[in-house]
Amino acid sequence: MAEKLIISFDEYSKIVEKLAIEIYRDYQPTVLVGIMRGAAPILDILSRILKLPIAYIVIQSYSGKKMEDQQGQLMFAREISSLAKNEDFKKVLLIDDLSDTGLTLNKSIEWLKDYGPIKNYIKEVKTACLWKKKSSTFEPDFCPVRLDSDPWIVQPTEHYEELSIDEIIEKNK
Repeated sequence: MAEKLIISFDEYSKIVEKLAIEIYRDYQPTVLVGIMRGAAPILDILSRILKLPIAYIVIQSYSGKKMEDQQGQLMFAREISSLAKNEDFKKVLLIDDLSDTGLTLNKSIEWLKDYGPIKNYIKEVKTACLWKKKSSTFEPDFCPVRLDSDPWIVQPTEHYEELSIDEIIEKNK
């Protein structure tokens, strides 16, 4: 089993805040685009701090029954989910939770630039994530934690993947 890096809610919040500071100092995006599901809490926090519109791309990349299963083929949803105007997509900040292999971020940039409704509005796409693993070939523009190994990162909400609703009901009696 791979080495695990277990992240608490407090640690997670501090890393997202560091990311917000990096972005604020060096870039003025016009929209935040999150890669679901990993970017959902990051996008929520960043949009509140930076006061920017958001959009979501839904991609499925991991397959299997356990959290440590390997990255599989990427499957993109048909549409972006957003209330942002097309003009807001001029300077995109594409966000994921981590750069593991770099495949998801690379393919997402390609997908965004080819996405019909906004492709003619996009002038620039920059990327952000919380963690970059050592073996990742992708270099995010903004990343507060660059790891010197390739651990499985256990984020604060991941334990829910291993719990059934019946276990949660029992726990909350």
